[in-house]
Amino acid sequence: MPRAGLRSCWGGQVLPLLLAYICYLLLGATIFQLLEKQAEAQSRDQFQLEKLRFLENYTCLDQQALEQFVQVILEAWVKGVNPKGNSTNPSNWDFGSSFFFAGTVVTTIGYGNLAPSTEAGQVFCVFYALMGIPLNVVFLNHLGTGLRAHLTTLDRWEDHPRHSQLLQVLGLALFLTLGTLVILIFPPMFFSHVEGWSFREGFYFAFITLSTIGFGDYVVGTDPSKHYIAVYRSLAAVWILLGLAWLAVVLSLGSLLLHRCSRLWLLIRGLDLKDGAAPDSDPRPQKSPISA
Repeated sequence: MPRAGLRSCWGGQVLPLLLAYICYLLLGATIFQLLEKQAEAQSRDQFQLEKLRFLENYTCLDQQALEQFVQVILEAWVKGVNPKGNSTNPSNWDFGSSFFFAGTVVTTIGYGNLAPSTEAGQVFCVFYALMGIPLNVVFLNHLGTGLRAHLTTLDRWEDHPRHSQLLQVLGLALFLTLGTLVILIFPPMFFSHVEGWSFREGFYFAFITLSTIGFGDYVVGTDPSKHYIAVYRSLAAVWILLGLAWLAVVLSLGSLLLHRCSRLWLLIRGLDLKDGAAPDSDPRPQKSPISA
């Protein structure tokens, strides 16, 4: 019996999901290859052309010396040092930047543009993540649980008057709209203004960050030619934490709002049908179809 149940579960649920998962990955790989491979080849050719032009302008250098210099730049970039600017560039490990990095660790975003380079820092990062990631998960789960516990008082909302139900739906919609503006619209506009990005780039950064993908191609506070305020990256870290908490709320409220809208539509439709059938129906009071 257990083997039969396992085969039934595997054939009825797991296998279709596995096939859909693999097909989704194959679809993504195909589309990304079509969209990005040619652009990568063009960038590679352009970079090689720029190196040749550099050697032509500075004949005292040879190909090997240039490659060694490029290797030095890559090593500096891996260690979090921006090749642009000079030694007066702001530190990547001041308190604001360190607070921002700590937030990316516990939220598992991990942009990849900055990482500990010392042995002690790497060891501490491991233990810090082991404690911080579960703490972040517990916090978000507790927030969602608290919200669901508060929303259980609305379970029998069909017993309320219709105008009260409409106000509840409008309140949820207003909350989601304001949250979207505060978390996903205004911050990208602000980041775009400060960093010199377009709004598309700012929104892309916000989505990649709050979805904890964190490619690292766009990161706030890393341009050495700009003078940021001291708490700029700390505020960005606070926005990340608030954004993740808001997403945890949206996951609960989104389905609730759809459920409320569908129930309200059915209630209004049921009352309209009842009013239309009133002349031919039994004059005795009847229950609303939705409550039945």
